[in-house]
Amino acid sequence: MAIGLNVSEPDGTCADESCPFHGNLSVRGQVIEGEVASTAMDKTVVVEREYDVFVPKYDRYMKRRSRVSVHAPDCFDLTEGDTVRIAETRPLSKTKSHVVVELVEGEE
Repeated sequence: MAIGLNVSEPDGTCADESCPFHGNLSVRGQVIEGEVASTAMDKTVVVEREYDVFVPKYDRYMKRRSRVSVHAPDCFDLTEGDTVRIAETRPLSKTKSHVVVELVEGEE
């Protein structure tokens, strides 16, 4: 089933209603790539991405990070250190408004 993004469908299957591939969750808005920082929660992972911000006073760039709580459907087998692509959705909880849509690269 196509979700409107150019991503490959996961190998696994799931019965999760909040899965864009096997449920009825629509994706819209931003598509972000980041690294899985934590898998401690149930059906949720924390994705961290690092970016550079220019500081005019020192005429240099400084590193910043943002951490996003992301819904992880059962069809993805995620571990810490995996690089994933996430997409914005409707709010799923107080802190979750994104869902994993593709496992870009796993730990070797």
